[in-house]
Amino acid sequence: MTEGGEWSRLPDAEALAARAGEAAAAVADEEAEDFEISLLLTDDARIQELNRDFRGKDKPTNVLSFPAPEPPQHFGPRHLGDIALAYETLVREAEAEAKPLAHHYAHLIVHGVLHLLGYDHEVEEDAEIMEALEVKALATLGIDDPYRDMAA
Repeated sequence: MTEGGEWSRLPDAEALAARAGEAAAAVADEEAEDFEISLLLTDDARIQELNRDFRGKDKPTNVLSFPAPEPPQHFGPRHLGDIALAYETLVREAEAEAKPLAHHYAHLIVHGVLHLLGYDHEVEEDAEIMEALEVKALATLGIDDPYRDMAA
């Protein structure tokens, strides 16, 4: 769902999100057909509200992930949760890092999906695992390692 931001500048956002989600699932050894995710494409103002209300941080952020509780029994694809992305933050970060907008978007989708699959980056060891999976997933999409220039 789109509810803010100039997402028309990324006309294939839905298809790219699907490919990025499938890539994240594949590197995490999950079957993409076994789950579904809700995606909210919004703006900085809305994501700041979500960040404040759910994480206690009153500022915009690039991506938020909201894992769904596992239902006691389910039929068909399991709903993993929701991902929200802020357009203005996405653009600012892509420009600051001299990355194509679509590449940064795909990275944030992969990042969000990995969070929904249980990966985290709060401690360094977990961050290294998650980043390696992100790099691997993005490589399958023809996208360069987003952490390459940060390794200095």
